[in-house]
Amino acid sequence: MTSPIVIGLSAVIVAADESSAYVLATRHGGDATGLPHGLFDPAGHRTFELGLRDWVQAQTGFEPGYVEQLYTFGDRGRELPRADLAEAPADARHISVGYLGLAPERPDTTGFDAIWRDWYDYFPWEDHRGGRPQMIDTTLAPLLMDWANAGGATAPRRVNRASAAFGLNGAPWLEERTLERYELLYECGVAPEAARDETVEDAPRLPASIVGAPMLSDHRRILATAIGRLRGKIKYRPVVFELAPERFTLFQLQQTVESILGGLLHKQNFRRALDKSGLVEATGQFETSTGGRPAEYYRYRRGEHALGGVIGVATPRK
Repeated sequence: MTSPIVIGLSAVIVAADESSAYVLATRHGGDATGLPHGLFDPAGHRTFELGLRDWVQAQTGFEPGYVEQLYTFGDRGRELPRADLAEAPADARHISVGYLGLAPERPDTTGFDAIWRDWYDYFPWEDHRGGRPQMIDTTLAPLLMDWANAGGATAPRRVNRASAAFGLNGAPWLEERTLERYELLYECGVAPEAARDETVEDAPRLPASIVGAPMLSDHRRILATAIGRLRGKIKYRPVVFELAPERFTLFQLQQTVESILGGLLHKQNFRRALDKSGLVEATGQFETSTGGRPAEYYRYRRGEHALGGVIGVATPRK
């Protein structure tokens, strides 16, 4: 007998500033969090996106602005444990349509079981703004190599995967590979969701400061997909301005981009790229509260000319 299929809608709502990048998470008792999500109602929702907007507002009080479809997740078994889709039949096969939404600020979620949470709480190995995290080489790399070398005939391929994802054995670190890194940690049993799903026996149990905080169902996989998408897109489309306030200094904008990428940018290269792009214009107003040399405020120039990204390749800031 064929199992019924239900379609869920999941939202990754991102905000960012000079300090970090944040995701809007729903709370489910204790420390458990997930993404805003719910079932698609063919009778009540004219489109997937409208259904998603209804669920996000109902669960968090936030009204999404910019959203785009991210990916469709349909792996067998992804519905266990359930992400609170109580209306779905017990034997249903779950298909989830993920969306990425961008917000220029983090509105108050008081009154809802929702919280804005630093996305590096979920992926601590992704934040390289203070240098390459030490736990990659001291803890994660040895575990990944042990897992790879235990793969028998597949060991060379596993070593190559781990090296490419985590920048090991001379391979470069590529910001967009967030999903590949998370899936490797899940596959070798280190991710807390792997222990929950009992995919690997006798895998080490590490603190969240190393392997990140878990999420419901496969929501952390969806979040990793969104981070990789945004990190790639910010390099060739001006989406960062969907996350920026109406006016900003160039250094504030640079720090916001760095928060998303998890790495630092060369200041002069960044500003030269902005000058060539024509994406911003000076307002004639200055920020004076820092006590140093006043920094001028800029604003985003919307229009057909704004087709490029604000950065090329992330390079160290000097």
